[in-house]
Amino acid sequence: MANAAQPPGQPSGMLAPMTGSLLAITAIALALGTFMQVLDTTIANVSLPTIAGNLGVSADQGTWVVTAFAVANGASVPLTGWLMGRYGVVKTFVGSVALFTVASFLCGISWNLPSLIFFRILQGAVSGPMIPGSQALLIMIFPATQRGTALAIWSMTTLVAPICGPILGGYISDNIAWPWIFLINLPVGILCSIVCWRNMRSRETPIHKNPIDRTGFLLLLVWVGALQTMLDTGKDADWFNSPIIITEAIIAVIGFTAWLIWELNEPYPIIDLSLFKNRNFVLATGVSCVGFAIFFATNLLQPLWLQTRMGYIATWAGLVAAPSGVVAVILTPFAARLMNRFDARWTASLSFVAYAFSFYLRSLFTSDVDFYALVIPMLVQGLAMSVFFVSMVTLALNGVPGNQVPAASGMYNFLRICAGSFAASLVTTAWDRSAALHQTRLSEVMAPLDPAFTQTMAKLQGVGLSTQQALGAVTNQVTSQAYLLATIDIFRVCAFLMLAVLPLIWLTKKALGAGAASAAAD
Repeated sequence: MANAAQPPGQPSGMLAPMTGSLLAITAIALALGTFMQVLDTTIANVSLPTIAGNLGVSADQGTWVVTAFAVANGASVPLTGWLMGRYGVVKTFVGSVALFTVASFLCGISWNLPSLIFFRILQGAVSGPMIPGSQALLIMIFPATQRGTALAIWSMTTLVAPICGPILGGYISDNIAWPWIFLINLPVGILCSIVCWRNMRSRETPIHKNPIDRTGFLLLLVWVGALQTMLDTGKDADWFNSPIIITEAIIAVIGFTAWLIWELNEPYPIIDLSLFKNRNFVLATGVSCVGFAIFFATNLLQPLWLQTRMGYIATWAGLVAAPSGVVAVILTPFAARLMNRFDARWTASLSFVAYAFSFYLRSLFTSDVDFYALVIPMLVQGLAMSVFFVSMVTLALNGVPGNQVPAASGMYNFLRICAGSFAASLVTTAWDRSAALHQTRLSEVMAPLDPAFTQTMAKLQGVGLSTQQALGAVTNQVTSQAYLLATIDIFRVCAFLMLAVLPLIWLTKKALGAGAASAAAD
């Protein structure tokens, strides 16, 4: 797999780097491209209850809006290197931005959930080259002495966007209308594509007609798509009691087996499986997938819980999540310097401990938790975010031969993104099942002859509620308490998993510096 971050050919040797206002304008346009793509991975999180209610589906079904984008984006990553080599980095990036803008418009005019999911799949599929393309072009237009500045701009946009996503998504959902979380991409996408094309079309990279593994890519889409669909629909279809779920599982298994056999015998595979012979790469990538899956799933679960069970509007649910991004932005420059001096295993361990502590703090939530108590764990998570991504990529690419670094970088991102989308689908199932179990136990305690139940009913009837209204209020309170306990359970398990995989980090080789990681961290 070709590198998603390093273009096949550098025109910087033929054309001088940009300077002055031209450099500033072009850099801003490229940063906007990165910002827009990353923003759309988080902007829908806090809007899911609003979208689900407007389209007449459950909040759990609304999570497909997030997972559909994530899995389509992950599946498109392996094609990025081939597209850059075949059409040039500039054309590939500008074309991706233009198509992303069109897909955003289609998402904004969606008329039901199936249409929105289809357009989100399209949006994710065409967005694959946007992040690696913007990074490659930023490096291309800056002088060699300012490449660090270019990478800093790129890194900051990937951290600022997750901060703005929940806040923008919440504000738009509460004060305008949810379609505008997608329609706001239109002016940004149009401006970015026009500016980048006008300023950089003369800097196109050399074109190479490299072969492409079409069969391998199609098989990859089949098994990943079948698996994601099974995870998304399994809960509503009662899992393996449903013939449809069984069929999807069989397709996923057969598709994966066929893809594996094909890739092992293909001279130009879409994914280079020989990388799995590198123990360091396997361990670091596996640990990173677990960490990112937990991070992604909890970022989806918390705003869902706050809005459906705690009475938060989307705006405030977004504001709860924002501090983690702010802390990450502030600390990232210091973290980068730290990694140049210390073994990446130490910084990676720090991130996992910080994540675990953040989840532990969230496992202490009560039914009367206030805004500030919700924010404190997010500040700790920001510390974890500031070193997690770069540390894990550094460890994953450490020891990989130079000619395989592009393929390793692409595979790392593909597996990480897929792990996040799969976890997002599974966490809602675990949440509902845990809540159902707790609700059953609470209902057994709140029996009609139980003194606490009798007193509660009497108090509610004393303020003017009828028997049915009082019973409904008690039932709602029990349900909310059950979902609180389920949320605590998940955060507690997440804290344990973060600590459980931490020893695997120390089975990898010592790694210093984040230079190699910059190609894959997004």
